[in-house]
Amino acid sequence: MSEFPVSDRTRLRRRPARGAHDEASVFAILDAGVIAHVGYTQGGEPRVTPTAYWREGRALYWHGAAASRALRAQSECPLLCVTVTHVDGFVLGRSGFAHSLLYRSVMAFGRAQRIEQRADKRRAMDAFLERLYPGRTREIRPVHDSELDMIAVLSMPIDEASAKIRSGGVNEKDEDLAGPGWAGVIPLQPTLGETLRDERIAAHVATPASIAEFRAGARLDDVLGSRGRRA
Repeated sequence: MSEFPVSDRTRLRRRPARGAHDEASVFAILDAGVIAHVGYTQGGEPRVTPTAYWREGRALYWHGAAASRALRAQSECPLLCVTVTHVDGFVLGRSGFAHSLLYRSVMAFGRAQRIEQRADKRRAMDAFLERLYPGRTREIRPVHDSELDMIAVLSMPIDEASAKIRSGGVNEKDEDLAGPGWAGVIPLQPTLGETLRDERIAAHVATPASIAEFRAGARLDDVLGSRGRRA
């Protein structure tokens, strides 16, 4: 099993048993997510920008407007910090100190590169759609060159990364076990709703195969995570 190198940036000092640096743990959390937060500096000041992302191997990708000052600053920043977090539940103890959250998170470091060639940008954006909706690029028209010119795509090879996972139940002191109040876990599992058909679509157009897994009631991270496992 391949692991990311451990450095002062990624070494977990608090609750190290919850941490992991292996690719399987890191990639599973990344592949189950949609939104990442990119930390960088712009004009000497700190910034954190949320963005949709996708992963290919040991690299993260995201995109935005070609004229975006944020993306320009990110591509010029000597080191980026990208985080992804899932909240899996609320933990209630019989003391305020014992209250917590169940979560999965990744912190990744690297330097972003701007993809300049149209062909490479087209391939990256097709990969973005395919990551969410396998087969989607065969169901719709290709992106025009003029549309590609309107966006910027960044790629960040992951140099260092760590995962941190809080699972299980309530952690309480012995003195609280016989105390008053309820203790336990409230699970949080984002699920999909019913697909809403655009009213302008002709009646004979069937629901595409690319969204077959987006069934009402399915867990979002299960659907997205399966894409990463197949990749």
